[in-house]
Amino acid sequence: MTKTWTFAGESEMQQFAAQVATVVEPGDVLLLDGDLGAGKTSFTKGLGAALGITQPIKSPTFTIIHEYPEGRIPLYHMDLYRLEDGGADDLGLEEYFEGDGVSVVEWPEFLGLSAPEDDVTLHFHKDDDDDNKRTLTADARGKRGAALLEAIEKL
Repeated sequence: MTKTWTFAGESEMQQFAAQVATVVEPGDVLLLDGDLGAGKTSFTKGLGAALGITQPIKSPTFTIIHEYPEGRIPLYHMDLYRLEDGGADDLGLEEYFEGDGVSVVEWPEFLGLSAPEDDVTLHFHKDDDDDNKRTLTADARGKRGAALLEAIEKL
């Protein structure tokens, strides 16, 4: 199952992320795929704000994982860009994926054997002609991933 959304700018995408926050549950995994500057962290900021997280959400490029426990459910924000040469298998990411919060993973192609079996992947695409425009496509794996994508499609 695949779905596509188009946004004129960052605020529209963050509003969409805020709607997604209403349907995520503990243990949900969102994999964010796309080029640098495509909007992955911006989406996560909108999601986190809607979950009730008040501290600034920044890309965890150098720390790999930022934990935000204060919202409706915890947010675990992961940026695996620096693991391009491997190493995700040693981080124990499965504990986050099966935990009490929602996990958001940027650069999921570097997950290796740590990749979850249940997830929704959001593919972020920058428009070649309009720097502000973004297109998201989504697909799901696993039973919970399919249910989450179905809930997102109904928003």
